[in-house]
Amino acid sequence: MKLIVKSFAFLTAILFSIQSVSAQAPMTPRPSSGQTIVQDFGLGKVTVTYSRPNTKGRKIFGSLEPYGVVWRTGANEATTIQFTSDVSLGGKIVPAGKYGFFTIPGKEEWTIIINKTANQWGAYDYKQADDLLRFTVKATRTKAPVETFTILFTDVKEEAMKLNLMWENTEVVIPMTVNDDARILENIDKAMEGDKKPYFEAAQYYFEHDKDLTKALEWINTAEKTDLKAPWFKLWKARIQLKMGDKMGALSTATEGAKLAKEINNDEYVRLNQGVIEMAKK
Repeated sequence: MKLIVKSFAFLTAILFSIQSVSAQAPMTPRPSSGQTIVQDFGLGKVTVTYSRPNTKGRKIFGSLEPYGVVWRTGANEATTIQFTSDVSLGGKIVPAGKYGFFTIPGKEEWTIIINKTANQWGAYDYKQADDLLRFTVKATRTKAPVETFTILFTDVKEEAMKLNLMWENTEVVIPMTVNDDARILENIDKAMEGDKKPYFEAAQYYFEHDKDLTKALEWINTAEKTDLKAPWFKLWKARIQLKMGDKMGALSTATEGAKLAKEINNDEYVRLNQGVIEMAKK
């Protein structure tokens, strides 16, 4: 019995030592590194999480990644894409949520797949029946070889942007749009009922999105009263006046804005107001 107890204790000590060494050993890096990119878009965010394989001198599309076969759009776990608000892809609305992001590479076009099952390893358990959306985009040739598979956001505007996939000599561009106008207008209306009314921000939005310019001018005039020496208020007031067709008013306001900017040594607003002056003189 003593021998059995001693043997058990010895075996336990060995196992504990092995576990301790294993726990202390540094983890080896994945051959395909992980990356998460996050982009503000409209009132929400778009997040893409993926792994980034390298070409390592191999032929990729049409060989390592065959044409016409569902691809995880990276390595390791399947790529995921998450929207915090509804987004339009391929002309259809994708509700807020997290999705699997698969593709089918082709020589001249790719099929983009938004799949309702987000967490998968590779594409081994991929089911077309779980697809939320499929659409195609053209494939183009990159100007220079891309060693590491890369996903990035480009041409980011308030209501539209692009998601670019690049690897080896191939690039595909996925346009996406968002329409938060109704929500933003509702937010402005609610904010105007509160104690801190966003006159400046509301005037900017109305100007940028071709809303009621008379109301925008009223709001910027109210905002201006909080700091009569602020060149940014003059700038936006001049822009609104110019858009309303009041060139003389815009010229006068922007001239005053440039003068105020010089007084506080703000070269940026000197330049911006000067730009309005030049347009008003045309």
